[in-house]
Amino acid sequence: MSQINVRIGEVIDGFTIEEKIHVGGMAIIYRASHPDIEGRVIFKVPKIVDADDATVIVGFEMEMMILPRLSGIHVPKVYAVGDYARRPYIAMEYIDGETLYPLFEKSPIPPEQVAAIGEKVATALVDLHRQKVIHHDIKPSNIMIRKTGEAVFIDFGLSRHLEMPDLLEAEFRLPMGTAPYISPEQVRQNRGDPRSDIFSLGVLLYHLATGERPFGLPQSRQALRTRLWRDPVPPRKIRPDIPPWLQEIILRCVEPNPAKRYQTAARLAFNLQHPDAVKLTERAERLKRSNLFLQLRAWLKARALPPAEPQPYSATSDPIIVVCVDLSEGFEYLAEALFTETQRVVGSVADARLACINVMKLSAVFMHEAFDSEGRNKHVQRLVELKEWARPLGLDQGKLSFHVLEAMDIAESLLDFARTSHADQILICARGRSNLRRYLGSVSSEVVARAHCTVTVVRAPEPTATSS
Repeated sequence: MSQINVRIGEVIDGFTIEEKIHVGGMAIIYRASHPDIEGRVIFKVPKIVDADDATVIVGFEMEMMILPRLSGIHVPKVYAVGDYARRPYIAMEYIDGETLYPLFEKSPIPPEQVAAIGEKVATALVDLHRQKVIHHDIKPSNIMIRKTGEAVFIDFGLSRHLEMPDLLEAEFRLPMGTAPYISPEQVRQNRGDPRSDIFSLGVLLYHLATGERPFGLPQSRQALRTRLWRDPVPPRKIRPDIPPWLQEIILRCVEPNPAKRYQTAARLAFNLQHPDAVKLTERAERLKRSNLFLQLRAWLKARALPPAEPQPYSATSDPIIVVCVDLSEGFEYLAEALFTETQRVVGSVADARLACINVMKLSAVFMHEAFDSEGRNKHVQRLVELKEWARPLGLDQGKLSFHVLEAMDIAESLLDFARTSHADQILICARGRSNLRRYLGSVSSEVVARAHCTVTVVRAPEPTATSS
């Protein structure tokens, strides 16, 4: 096993690593210090241990992209960010406070306390959504309360910035989130709706108020889908002392249809702070779940929902160009030719956004080895090589993203990525001719034949061998 190694006492970019304070499923947290920063510092590194860590690598990449762009009291201040080319890390503010997790161990708690906690979190969501970020992992362990009382979101590995490329949506085809809290939109792989965070907050409030999870602890994708049509047991059925106004708020938050939820976190925060202003509906007095007829109707309606459409990363009309970079040994001349063509396109297409992609081919027979002979993670190494290939382009981060995919069918993977990314053009290299390639077909020819957008195939003469 291997991971991004950090040693106690080591100095990294001026940060002295002092103590390991938490090991999570996707990251390791250290306490650190810096001579130019007053107080303690949190030093976070990705936890990369096996072949299934592509989500860890991409999620940490997203957090390194998003967190430095955020500001305000509801997120940690970022001091420095590393890079996979040298050492990936995020050095950030140490939050003097606790997560909400210990409070959940004590649930149920009094309704007034539920509302007070909910108002703090909803207020933090207002600030986050104004910065065009959807957290997508609202849960007790990802929310801290400062000593001064404000809620702070941590762990942005599953987040979506609406004006940045969404690496998770582009590279993975599974719901991303924590099972008890994940919204129906996330189950359907729609990551572009801020009301997903309101649903998750509703789940959190339900648990605080009742001591139970509204949708249990699902262990499969099919179990996750039940929240698209099955309503939870009304909170007042579990705890009769819950006031009608709080049940109204909670059940409105966890409506399967986002159009029936609170449309903004600001409105939710206001209602939690002013219970007298809550407009009561039949939700407030509900004491049992929907009858079998209503359940069947909701189930049929959920089954009829079309697949979620991939969400554009921005409201702008900037053209998206997918650049398929071949980094195979012996084909450096093709990578150079592709770079030249990419430079030309960037110079001629105004405001183009590039998605640089490389596919690591998996074998259907042999198990994928995550590490090379030197103990380096192959996915990380390929990501570093891809960034190094694009570095001379000199593009801003908002106009450039990097994606390392792992697939058995390279052409299918490229085509799926281009479709979900709303690509306007694909740039791809074509390798040299051979009888085998004519028989089996080539990746570039399949992409040309099946792509939904313009495809530019870059060719280059093979370098001639020289003798000394």
